[in-house]
Amino acid sequence: QVQLVESGGGLVQPGGSLRLSCAASGSIFRLINMQWYRQAPEKEREWVATITSSGSTYYKDSVKGRFTISRDNVKNTMYLQMNSLKAEDTAVYYCKMVAVGPREYWGQGTQVSVTS
Repeated sequence: QVQLVESGGGLVQPGGSLRLSCAASGSIFRLINMQWYRQAPEKEREWVATITSSGSTYYKDSVKGRFTISRDNVKNTMYLQMNSLKAEDTAVYYCKMVAVGPREYWGQGTQVSVTS
């Protein structure tokens, strides 16, 4: 089975940067898109960004201009570059890969904490 392993989370001050990585244990057949979600304590999980198989990107309004989603098909890895981080960005971040089937794969989550 395919496993998604996340890394790159941590503690950072407001205005700082982090880059999250999400690596699949193997290639995913007929991959449609890759996505990032996040969930703050006692809040619903929310969508953050998407990159499609054709390379189109979409972002939640509150992160536009600050976050960048990208992928490396050779490494079966997706990334989320987060700049100008704010306290409200604090959450557990989850990666998701969607394939034809429909099939979905989720990462285990990585904690991002933005504090002074």
